[in-house]
Amino acid sequence: MQTSDWQMTSVPRGILLDIEGTTSSIEFVYSVMFPFARQGLRACIERVGSDLDLQNAMRQVSKDAGHGDDFEAWLGALNDSAFVDRTVEHLLGLMDSDSKSTGLKSLQGMIWKSGFESGELKSHLYDDVYPALLRWSRREIDIRIYSSGSVVAQKLFFGHTPLGDLCHFFKGFYDTTMGGKRESISYQKIALEFGIDASSIVFFSDNVAEVDASSQAGMIAVAVVRPGNSPLPSDFAGPSVDSFASLW
Repeated sequence: MQTSDWQMTSVPRGILLDIEGTTSSIEFVYSVMFPFARQGLRACIERVGSDLDLQNAMRQVSKDAGHGDDFEAWLGALNDSAFVDRTVEHLLGLMDSDSKSTGLKSLQGMIWKSGFESGELKSHLYDDVYPALLRWSRREIDIRIYSSGSVVAQKLFFGHTPLGDLCHFFKGFYDTTMGGKRESISYQKIALEFGIDASSIVFFSDNVAEVDASSQAGMIAVAVVRPGNSPLPSDFAGPSVDSFASLW
């Protein structure tokens, strides 16, 4: 495991956290949450006509698939079971390719919502996360989340942990509507949302491309090494941690 003894001497004003591989296990997302979403796709599509939120999500799915704004015609085609089959197949293909499609992420978030609210799902957190959130909040650090999963899914995830609802720790949630996580401009926008200089914000992620993008935006970028994460490249020269336990 490649880690460093990195420790920032001064307390940061802001902390921006990724979720998968950072606060929570990638294995949980792929072995529990994604299969739950796969199983719920058809039922969601079949009730689109009576659910406005689902219609909005599927409207974005339609645009992402290149169908333009002709959503009404697309919606009407859902009466055809063969078309529903193709739509499900398309969405499963997006999931298989780990697509960051905004429409797909919104749809997944709605499926997870039903699971979390029914108690079928409980999110996973690494043991060091909750104590860190307590410490940081007591130091009045501004803590926020930036994940490729929709804001709805993020709030559900932290709202239904084994330790209860933790959403009160976070002052902001951001998803791909802010921009791609490998694009430095996204982090520049988020720094503006914080209302503080980017150099006062520490971003934690298991993804080196995201670490590089946030660093280019002026943030202090730290790679997170957790069990099951992809190993850091041998030429990675930035700071890395394998726990939040000793941080501030």
